[in-house]
Amino acid sequence: MAVRLRRSGAFLAFASLLLAAGTLHAQDQQHRGRKYKPPPPTSHVTVTVIKATNGKPLENAAVIFHPMKDNKDEGNLELKTNEDGKAVIDVIPTGDSLRLQVIASGFQTFGDDYEITGDSKDIVVKMKRPSAQYSIYKQNGDPKAADPNKPQNEQGTAKPQ
Repeated sequence: MAVRLRRSGAFLAFASLLLAAGTLHAQDQQHRGRKYKPPPPTSHVTVTVIKATNGKPLENAAVIFHPMKDNKDEGNLELKTNEDGKAVIDVIPTGDSLRLQVIASGFQTFGDDYEITGDSKDIVVKMKRPSAQYSIYKQNGDPKAADPNKPQNEQGTAKPQ
């Protein structure tokens, strides 16, 4: 009986040794699926939105970031400015260009391209109020001073032809 226990113990030890050797090969990194690729280094971008007239911060303005790589838009991310007029983002890869768009109610839409070269980039955007629109039918803001070569009706406005 003792011989039988020794043989079965030796067999179990040999089987567990084979099983352990098989699991060591399973942990080999060369034969596993995808390899880990670390994300690119990113830059800290701070956008401050202020009013052009008095320099006060503009709260709740929509700041839209368009990261550009090889002149192709890689999506967008929209943030709102806080009470200090700041929007901060940390996911723009260093070395990419950035198309920035700022939209605020009652102000002209702002847009410009920036190169993100360092670890951080501070951008100040001065928002302007909308200016008067130009018309081909008005000269110097006077609606009655239309083109003198066009025929006029009784009210002094140009007749449609």
